[in-house]
Amino acid sequence: QVQLVESGGGLVQSGASLRLSCAASGLSFNSGQMGWFRQAPGKERDFVAAIRYSGHTYYSESVKGRFAISRDRAKSMVYLQMDSLKPEDTAVYYCAAHPRGILSTIGDPNMYNYWGQGTQVTVSS
Repeated sequence: QVQLVESGGGLVQSGASLRLSCAASGLSFNSGQMGWFRQAPGKERDFVAAIRYSGHTYYSESVKGRFAISRDRAKSMVYLQMDSLKPEDTAVYYCAAHPRGILSTIGDPNMYNYWGQGTQVTVSS
């Protein structure tokens, strides 16, 4: 049974850093992809970052160079390191998994079939 549990969100000022963690149970990281998505009030859920089973990483243009996704196979953990945070990064951040996912679906939240509960990130100016 797959379960994703997120932690690490909080309230920070512009320019600060946060690291989000996702504890994944029931996943081997040997197929498909793991992703981070975010959703602000009244807006659609948007792609942030993803990592394939191969270890290759992918990012949205808005976070490229500031955020980094990584994983620890031994601990079954996925992380999102967020640096140089901006007010526009404010959202609920979700960890998601698509064990059968192909590369063309990596940024589509409708294709991921496992989700964490979400963790709030608020960046003040």
